[in-house]
Amino acid sequence: MSPLKSAEVLSKLISFPSIAGQPNVHIVGWVRDILEAAGARVTVVPGPEGDRHNLFASMGPTGGRGIVLSGHLDVVPAGEPDWKTDPFKLSQDGEKLHGRGACDMKGFIAAALSFMTRIDAGRLTEPLHLALSYDEELGCRGVPHLVARLPELCAPPIVCIVGEPTELRPVLAHKGKMAWEIAIHGRSGHSARPELGLNAIHGMGRILMSIEAAAEALSRDVLDAGFEPPYSTMQAGVIGGGRAVNVIPERCSVEIEVRALPSQLPEDLFVPVLGELRQLEKAGYRVEQTIMSRYPGFSLPRNSKVVELVEAAAGNKCRPAVSFGTEAGLFQQAGWSVVVCGPGDMGRAHKANEYITVGELEQCDQFLHALTQEIMR
Repeated sequence: MSPLKSAEVLSKLISFPSIAGQPNVHIVGWVRDILEAAGARVTVVPGPEGDRHNLFASMGPTGGRGIVLSGHLDVVPAGEPDWKTDPFKLSQDGEKLHGRGACDMKGFIAAALSFMTRIDAGRLTEPLHLALSYDEELGCRGVPHLVARLPELCAPPIVCIVGEPTELRPVLAHKGKMAWEIAIHGRSGHSARPELGLNAIHGMGRILMSIEAAAEALSRDVLDAGFEPPYSTMQAGVIGGGRAVNVIPERCSVEIEVRALPSQLPEDLFVPVLGELRQLEKAGYRVEQTIMSRYPGFSLPRNSKVVELVEAAAGNKCRPAVSFGTEAGLFQQAGWSVVVCGPGDMGRAHKANEYITVGELEQCDQFLHALTQEIMR
């Protein structure tokens, strides 16, 4: 097939409204066709939802370790009212290429796909792989199903590049995350006789107080100056309950998020809240807990050989840490050497008129070429 330019690929990728939590068969099918036409060996890895898929592709020799380029195909919704153009149609304004996902993170995927259509697979001395996931924006829900298949798909690579937007500066660490939904069931009744019911909202008030206290304690606990803020965090983000002001609410739910430093496990930080839940059960409430999403923290030593390798290829020094999360920790748990490094700035993501620049795409093209040359020489 004819080589494709990164901007050309990005335009097509953005035209697929691959919103997290929705079917992605069309974008996965298009990517599969492009890679197979370029001579890649492609495996589509479905998730349990049945309508969403991961994709893994390989070029070059079947043995060896090589490089994995990793990204997520899903994007957040584009409902912001301030979009100046159609968010699912790439538009150019000078150097800026606008569209939902242009920065997070279809820009990197476009560069990776373009690179794989241009490379001479017969000259590769190590394999080159591409790993694409779904529903990363919902808490890395898709990639675990791909990770489970990795032993049969490839050997642990020399390096896996998770191409989230970092201004092409290698990132050494990010926090882990876990999100819970807690539902408390009490006993309904008329508000004129509160002693006959069991108010679920009142019970949830005790949980909210325990969350606030736990969050305050975390701010004084383990500190890591590489992060902003330099401690683990906890918050209640969504709450719901009750039907009418004169009805004792029988149910109340809250969604809680914990973001943990790499040295801490998110579930451990939740222990104080669990203690309060047990007290509510003793008081007659029924408690339900659902884990909504989770991914581990990521941490890499500054003197790691792969950091030096990626710094040299990117032409940039590393960043100690970022506040956002990625799939890197899941690959690291699988025994892979991972570095987070991609084009663009995360500060432009998840907002109207998201963009990546032409220059940033070109720099990513150069980065992938330099990295491959360094490893394959």
